[in-house]
Amino acid sequence: MTAAVVPAYNEERRIASTVRALRSVGGVCEVVVVDDGSADATAREAEAAGARVVRLPANRGKGAALTAGLGATTADVLLFIDADLQETATQAGCLLAPVLCGEADMAIARFPVVPGAGGGMGLVVRLARWGIRRATGRAMASPLSGQRAITRAAIERCLPLAEGFGVEVGLTIDALRSGLGVVEVTTTMAHRITGKRPADVLHRARQLLAVARALWQRRHALWRGAGQ
Repeated sequence: MTAAVVPAYNEERRIASTVRALRSVGGVCEVVVVDDGSADATAREAEAAGARVVRLPANRGKGAALTAGLGATTADVLLFIDADLQETATQAGCLLAPVLCGEADMAIARFPVVPGAGGGMGLVVRLARWGIRRATGRAMASPLSGQRAITRAAIERCLPLAEGFGVEVGLTIDALRSGLGVVEVTTTMAHRITGKRPADVLHRARQLLAVARALWQRRHALWRGAGQ
């Protein structure tokens, strides 16, 4: 059984189309949306689109939302999908293929490069790539991608998940250090790109701090380096 787990915070305009897209993916038996303390109609829109909604009373961050979603389903294969993918979430099937056939324990979506997109300087991506490479020896093209398929057996070897926006970097390092098979899959998925508004800058700052925290919590792996 495969379940899609979607952490969502104030995504009332996008969540319904994302849920509908996931429900159309072959093999997906349920879509669980974790409403991470939203102040808008995210939960109502998700339920109307056919998702089962888990409501968190306050915003606890992406890592906690994914953990809550993991605990809300008994599926043996999980799809972690961001709430803002909308129709492009149909490509989640590409991530399932290598996991369901046993070629990998975790598959990560590789997003297309859009020159000039985004309002940041790439600091978070560079830090994430450096940390993963230093700890595991692997160079990841999309170290911050939240679109992943993973077996329950694999993710249980990587618990607890890192907090907030550090969850992807922490999960990648923990999976690779545990000897699990990890692949990146090229997709044309698309999500909302942050710009240069104050809210966007604040988002990137929080993301940077969360990634740094996840790496600090794995500092022994960083100091020892890959293969030790």
